[in-house]
Amino acid sequence: MNKHSRWPSNLPCVVQAPMAGSQNHRLAAAVCEAGGLGSLPAAMLSPGELQRELQALQQATQGPYNVNFFCHTHPAPDAQALAAWRKALAPYYKSLGLSPETAATSASRVPFNHETADVLEAFRPAVVSFHFGLPSADLMARVKSWGSVVLSSATTVPEALWLEAHGVDAIIAQGLEAGGHRGMFLSDDLNTQMGTFSLLPQIVQATHLPVIAAGGIGSAAGVVAARGLGATAVQIGTAYLCSQEATTSALHRAALQSDASQTTALTRLFTGRPARGIVNRVMRELGPLNPVAPAFPLATADMAPLRAAAEAQGCSDFSPLWAGQNARGCQALSATEITHNFLHAWRTA
Repeated sequence: MNKHSRWPSNLPCVVQAPMAGSQNHRLAAAVCEAGGLGSLPAAMLSPGELQRELQALQQATQGPYNVNFFCHTHPAPDAQALAAWRKALAPYYKSLGLSPETAATSASRVPFNHETADVLEAFRPAVVSFHFGLPSADLMARVKSWGSVVLSSATTVPEALWLEAHGVDAIIAQGLEAGGHRGMFLSDDLNTQMGTFSLLPQIVQATHLPVIAAGGIGSAAGVVAARGLGATAVQIGTAYLCSQEATTSALHRAALQSDASQTTALTRLFTGRPARGIVNRVMRELGPLNPVAPAFPLATADMAPLRAAAEAQGCSDFSPLWAGQNARGCQALSATEITHNFLHAWRTA
């Protein structure tokens, strides 16, 4: 069977990547209305917030949409590691006149669970996607029972094969160029990671499922290349960050549209997991992959006060400026125009 025939005919072949912290339902709805598959990032939403966002999304579009969740496991408390992290950040706290007690007491990212599924079930989205693997078998069964198409990210061929064996309907091949968090879950070895156009054909060949190409696709040429290498669809994130409907901050937008966007790196500093962003002061001074940052998502709590204080002064020294390696197509256009451009590229490839 042709893999493309297994991609539901009602689902578009241009997927807007879910981007927590830089969007809400407005961007997802605009993409859906333009003919793409809009995505709502839900990993940082409480059940009440998720319900409100889903209600607003359904009121704004009649098209199919995707809701995205994380599947991480919360790490065990480690007082020694936390103390080392706070010691590394202490000079920055002092320079900004902050007290260590200003740090948040809880992580801001919650893995998919039954409480969240209870909210989601009432909406039965066309697509549910996951990052960092998959939820438990009972949660997967719940999502499947709604008729939702299940996607998840693979950053290696072994991860793609694992996802196929555990019931996904399509695989997102997340190349090393992609902005934001790496979806890696079988290994934390960054040496296993490869670029989109190396990873994509290997996953296409190794699995029997539709494959969505993600990472570094910011132009018509990228769409054409992905389709030529066997992609069933493309997932695009960075190109939407400066869109009119995105909630991307002014500081983040400025960085994306400056020469700084040409230098990105994987960093653990902001959350505790490798994620690609524009290099800024704290990444340069501490080292982007410094192991002193506690496990995901615990690093966020102590970084948050620094970010807030610096941003209040118009500075992004401590902000996660998520971006892929190809920010050239990141323009202040409407999501409608951006989506139409990518759809045209796909249809004429």
